[in-house]
Amino acid sequence: MAGRLEGKVALVTGGSSGIGRASALLFAREGTRVVVADVNVSGGEETARMVEEAGSKAIFVKADVSKASNVEALIGKAVDTYGRLDCAFNNAGTAVGGGPIHDSTEENWDYVMSINLKGVWLCMKYEIRQMLKQGGGAIVNTSSVMGLVGHIDKPIYAASKHGVVGLTKSVALQYAKSGIRVNAICPGWIRTPMTEGRLNDPEDRARIVAMEPVGRVGGPEEVAEAVVWLCSDAASFVTGHTMAVDGGFVAQ
Repeated sequence: MAGRLEGKVALVTGGSSGIGRASALLFAREGTRVVVADVNVSGGEETARMVEEAGSKAIFVKADVSKASNVEALIGKAVDTYGRLDCAFNNAGTAVGGGPIHDSTEENWDYVMSINLKGVWLCMKYEIRQMLKQGGGAIVNTSSVMGLVGHIDKPIYAASKHGVVGLTKSVALQYAKSGIRVNAICPGWIRTPMTEGRLNDPEDRARIVAMEPVGRVGGPEEVAEAVVWLCSDAASFVTGHTMAVDGGFVAQ
């Protein structure tokens, strides 16, 4: 049976682990050739190998999404290799820093914004240039539940993820008549390398689970299902949408 995205080409940034890796593997199972991008070479190359072991084709490209030259080269490599770009999952991000705003540094602000927000903007800029040439495509950006509500300990991170939501909605409107759909996912607490430090602490994990209406944290595969659905024709009338994948966290 053909997959939902048979014959298409998908790009996943932040593809070395977690949600990015799970999404790359699900894209592969649904029939796409996959371009994996990350600054983590060993992890990104491992994801590409896993995609190929799953029976699809993949390449890894080292790319820092905060640098325009890297992003332009990344999209160029994807198109040079596979001839087009149908789906893009702009997932690269960082959650470093936190604490009271009066103790935060300009360097921390610039670092978080350069990856989480500027990186998404740069990726869309070059992805959309290609998608306009070929007559359409689908883009999914990673925001967070902290792009929908505030967080007492991570105001800079929350600001960057709120920015992704606003950018997603606005760009979706700009290209709605061009056959390019743009949506965002907002994951809650998901088991990934980014969260394992807190989830491996029994007391911290208990507090986190207690906040989740479903009584557990999510798996990266559950977020990947939302990403792939948004890129598929099943979501053909969905654009400018912000989808919480959070076990009901923001519904409280």
